[in-house]
Amino acid sequence: QVQLAESGGGFVQPGGSLRLSCEASVGYDGMGWFRQAPGKEREGVSCSSSSDGSTWYADSVKGRFTITRDATKNTVYLQMNSLNPDDPAVYYCATDTNFSNRCLAWKHYVDSYHLMRWGQGTQVTVSS
Repeated sequence: QVQLAESGGGFVQPGGSLRLSCEASVGYDGMGWFRQAPGKEREGVSCSSSSDGSTWYADSVKGRFTITRDATKNTVYLQMNSLNPDDPAVYYCATDTNFSNRCLAWKHYVDSYHLMRWGQGTQVTVSS
């Protein structure tokens, strides 16, 4: 059973930056981040595929967030810049145990999908 250990998150003022890290005990292809704000559904934020080096971003974070990956450490990082009041949420590291999916589950996530594995979540707060 894969274990995901997250770090980072916290409080930042609008326009500020934060960096999230996530280390997996087992390396899978698709690995990245989701977020869930109070009263909203969980949504894909960004994903990195180790097989082809591709990345995916939600439209709402394109140009502001950057995902990077260290395959030797089974670790992904999410650099979040220009944080705004739409970004506060619990951010969850996730990896898809279906190798063939790459980042597909981030683009088309449904709660019933059972092959995703999750970290414990880390809170990101943006407030002046």
